[in-house]
Amino acid sequence: MIPFSHTWPYDILLGDIYLQYCPFCNRENILLPMKPKELQIVHDGKKKLLVFPCCKTSLTVVDTDGDYLLFDRAVR
Repeated sequence: MIPFSHTWPYDILLGDIYLQYCPFCNRENILLPMKPKELQIVHDGKKKLLVFPCCKTSLTVVDTDGDYLLFDRAVR
């Protein structure tokens, strides 16, 4: 079972991936350095290092679905 504490919701808007706010610094409308086509690559099993542009915190994305990113550590 996937731990809910390791997930974070995202939105796709005009071909970009956004978070409503950063789980670490609480800034709003964060544009992630990741494209929607990479979501399927991660879902297929390839991990992706993601560095949040607002606070430079880095996490590894280990899986995705249509609404959530799954990270290697807790974000909630």
